Amino acid sequence: MPILIDFPHPHVALLTIDNPAKRNAMSRAMMAELCGLWDQLETSSCRCIVLTGAGDKAFNAGADISGDLSASEETARMVNRSLLKTSAYPKPIITAINGVCAGGGVELMLASDIRFAAPHARFGLPEVKWGIYPFGGATAKLFSQINYVHAMRLILSAEMIDANEALRIGLINEIVPADSLLQRAIDLATVIAANSPVAVQAVKQHVSEGVALATLAREAAEQAQGDRVRAGADFAEGVAAFREKRTPHYP
Repeated sequence: MPILIDFPHPHVALLTIDNPAKRNAMSRAMMAELCGLWDQLETSSCRCIVLTGAGDKAFNAGADISGDLSASEETARMVNRSLLKTSAYPKPIITAINGVCAGGGVELMLASDIRFAAPHARFGLPEVKWGIYPFGGATAKLFSQINYVHAMRLILSAEMIDANEALRIGLINEIVPADSLLQRAIDLATVIAANSPVAVQAVKQHVSEGVALATLAREAAEQAQGDRVRAGADFAEGVAAFREKRTPHYP
């Protein structure tokens, strides 16, 4: 099971993206599995969710672009649900960023409410480097979470930033020593789980509905832009360069 689930506390769920050989990048099958877990936990007695990656090198390096890159409407809906891009979600989510957090990993992180990172964590949205449109919500959610100029730099430069810079620009809450990172997240999840679940989930539902509605309002235009990028020569060159481990060449 590439997405592991555990319950370190009766009302706290721990989800671990388990694909360390590929820096916990997610295949379409893994995204579908994550969708099912979101659905399962939404109606369960779980009151708070902690999300992390396996190993000590990566939280999630995004989509596994060495595999299927099809973009049917059904696939888009599944990807959106896996990243909680346009879905309201009632359970608080805490991320423990234990290494590289890139592309779809950042977009998955943007669906979380509280974020702790190890000192060696790095963050970035490298999609445009490879001729890919960042479909997972960055162009909508990032601008409501951090300052415009910081968001644009992340998206347009495709450069990675370190944990100190992520903290400075407000992308994460706290830097935590790597050996206590996961426990810090679980401890806070336990604190949240001890509060009124009705009140906590009402707050989370209301806030996430606002985010989801704003993102959904831009979804058709975003899909159109993404389709335009996908149909172009830059997409073919970028994906080929990534798979061949070379620098892309855009005329």
